[in-house]
Amino acid sequence: MLKDKRTRLFFFLGGFFLANTFIAEFVGVKIFSLEKTLGFLPFDWNVLGVEGLGFNLTAGVVLWPVVFVMTDIINEYFGKKGVKYLSNFAVLLILYAFAMVYFAIYLEPNGWWDTQSGLLQDPKISHMDDAFRAVFGQGLWIIVGSLVAFLIGQIVDVMVFQKIRSWTGEKSIWLRATGSTLVSQFIDSYIVLIIAFYVGADWDIVRVLAIGSVNYIYKFAMAILLTPVIYIAHYWIDSYLGKSLANTLKNEATL
Repeated sequence: MLKDKRTRLFFFLGGFFLANTFIAEFVGVKIFSLEKTLGFLPFDWNVLGVEGLGFNLTAGVVLWPVVFVMTDIINEYFGKKGVKYLSNFAVLLILYAFAMVYFAIYLEPNGWWDTQSGLLQDPKISHMDDAFRAVFGQGLWIIVGSLVAFLIGQIVDVMVFQKIRSWTGEKSIWLRATGSTLVSQFIDSYIVLIIAFYVGADWDIVRVLAIGSVNYIYKFAMAILLTPVIYIAHYWIDSYLGKSLANTLKNEATL
C-alpha cells in the first residue's frame, strides 16, 4: 500500500493537516501582539464603537490559515470526502487529546518538581503545577467554540471550493483556493468568539464582533499572502504524481 503514490501523498498531506490543527489548538491559549512582534507600535483602532483595538491575536491564528490552505490542496486531489474524513478524524483526536490533558492536570504533582526543580527559572512562578494548569487548562467554551468553528469552516470551505471549481474547471486555482479560504475564515473568525466569549463568558456582542473583525483582517491578509504557496504545492504534487495520475485524482475529486 505504501508503494502507491496517491496513498503516500494522502498520508503526507493528512499528517501535515492534523499536525497544524493540533498545534493551533494547543498554542491558541497564548495571546500575542502582532505589532510588537514585528517591531511596531500597537494600533489603536475604533471598530464598531469599540476603542483600543489592535492585532492582539491568539497564537493559533498563525497556523489556521495554513490549515485552510491544506484543506484546499487536499480538496483539489482527494475531494470533499477526503477533507471530511480528515476533519472528523482531527476533531476526534483533539477531543481525545484534551481529555488526556485534563486527566494530566488533575494528577497530584510531585513536591520537588512543583516547587524546587530547575525548571523554576521565573521568580513569578512559585508552583510548576499552577503554571501547567494555567497553560493547558483552556476553558471549556473556548474548546467548544474552536471545534465548532473548525467543523463549520471546513464544510463551508469545501462547498465554496467545489462550487468555484464547477464554474472555472481547472483554471484559476487561486480563485477557488483563496476564495474558499476567505469565506470560511470569515465565518470561523466570528463563530469561535461568539461561542467562547459571548455565550461562555458573557461578553458584549459588539465587542465580540469588533474583535472578530480585527482577526478577520489578519486572516484575509494571510490568505492572500499564502496564495503563491498553493501554486508551489500544486507544482510539487503534480511533479511527484506525474501528469496522468495527477489529472486522474483531480477528476475523481470532483465526483
